[in-house]
Amino acid sequence: MGWIIAIIVGGLIGWIASIIMGRDASMGIFWNIIVGLIGALIGGFIGTTLLGTGSTLTSFSIPGLLMSLLGAVVLLAIANLIQRGRVR
Repeated sequence: MGWIIAIIVGGLIGWIASIIMGRDASMGIFWNIIVGLIGALIGGFIGTTLLGTGSTLTSFSIPGLLMSLLGAVVLLAIANLIQRGRVR
């Protein structure tokens, strides 16, 4: 059951991050979920490394959601930098 909730919340976090970064029109629900889940991993790494706090999948917290959103925004910012260097 935890994975289903993680996919749903990951999709919402990815969608919010894509709106913040202005990429909402170019991303579908699949990529929103992927960005949200990877963003949660990045946010967890940032939280553990810089703040010394860890998060688990089984515990829900607002700071955990904010760190996931931060991680997703960082991921999309890196994707924007990589795509900017490519010829379109």
